Amino acid sequence: MAPSSSTFKPNPLSLSVPDPALDRWLRDSGYLDLLDSTASAPSSSASLPPSTAASPTAGPSSGVAADVLSFARTLASLLALNPFARLSAADLAAPTPSWSLAFVGPPGAVSYSWPPTPTQARLRVQENVRRYARNYAALAILVFACCLYRMPMALLGMLASLAVWEGVRYCRDHWDLAPGIAQALLHCAQIATAILLYICNLQFALVYAIGLSYVVMMLHASLRKLTPSNLPDPGNRNKRAQPKRS
Repeated sequence: MAPSSSTFKPNPLSLSVPDPALDRWLRDSGYLDLLDSTASAPSSSASLPPSTAASPTAGPSSGVAADVLSFARTLASLLALNPFARLSAADLAAPTPSWSLAFVGPPGAVSYSWPPTPTQARLRVQENVRRYARNYAALAILVFACCLYRMPMALLGMLASLAVWEGVRYCRDHWDLAPGIAQALLHCAQIATAILLYICNLQFALVYAIGLSYVVMMLHASLRKLTPSNLPDPGNRNKRAQPKRS
């Protein structure tokens, strides 16, 4: 009788692949739609022990606790995530996606949902930052302009700093300055810029703009689906539900 090892030959397809490795392969191969479509919202019983999930006497408080725990884990993963880890210069040089169809989402489709797992949250954020890098940069500039509008002194300080450096550039281009004088002029411009920024509180406008832009980017990148799903058509559903007349 032949040994069992000769009867059952090794088959690479029968090997089990860990979920992180499979997700990494799908992400690197460009199958993001599969990751986004298969990561549906887990049920409350999936986060509970088998005995608790299978118990018919488990009350609604167990499901609420599981939902709160899942939400906290996803939120913690977003707070500890570096959204620019996979961003490259090619992403910034790419054309700006459409604001209405790509960035906001096509009409008649479900384009936003809370990420069901921390892995899905990290995948969404890193991929959406790559896709909409130029949109986020434009939003950051818009937020900074709004902050300057709300803080006129900061706007005046920025204009004064630009005027100082423009004066330094004009002097170095049109005057034959000695190297020591040019270096001293440069240091004077740096000191004047620091004083202007401190007096006009331009640093607060920068902090507000950076913080608000980061919050908006993280909210959109985490909630925006990679592959929006279409809404069911009520008309078609009613037609399917209507019985045929003989």
